[in-house]
Amino acid sequence: MFEAKLKELGIDLPATPKPVAAYVPAVQVEKYIYTSGQIPFVNGELKYKGKVGGQVSETDGYEAAKICAINCLSAVKGIAGSLDNIEKIVKVTGFVNSAAGFSAQPKVVNGASELFGQVFGDAGSHSRSAVGVSELPLDAPVEVEIIVKLK
Repeated sequence: MFEAKLKELGIDLPATPKPVAAYVPAVQVEKYIYTSGQIPFVNGELKYKGKVGGQVSETDGYEAAKICAINCLSAVKGIAGSLDNIEKIVKVTGFVNSAAGFSAQPKVVNGASELFGQVFGDAGSHSRSAVGVSELPLDAPVEVEIIVKLK
C-alpha cells in the first residue's frame, strides 16, 4: 500500500545512500528504525549546495528536504524490507543550513513532512523539529533524519 503510493506519486527509491563518514544509514532497535541524517544526494551527487536564504532559495530548500526524506525512506527500506512494514512515522528532525537572518526553517522541512503525509496518510503524521544551523556536511542545504515504528 505505501510502496504502491510511492509509485503512484512517481517516486522511485534510490539504493540506500552510502555514508560519508563512520556511521550506518539506519539502525533498528526493537520495532523502531532510526535513520542517520540524510542529505539531498541524487545519483551520488549533491543536488543542492549552500545556505538556504543565500545561495539556495526557500523553494529549492523545500525540494532538498523532500529528497532527504526519500533518502531516509530508502535507508528504512534497507532494514524493513518494504515500506509496507511501517506502522508510523514517529519523528522527523530537519536541519537547515541557514543564511544569516533566515528563519523559515519550518517551511523548508515541510518538504519532508508533506511527502510523508502524501505517502503514509495518517500514519505519516509525526512530531518534528526544524532547526537552523550554520553549516552542514558537504555544504548541504538540508539534512533530515527520521524515526519510524514497524508493524
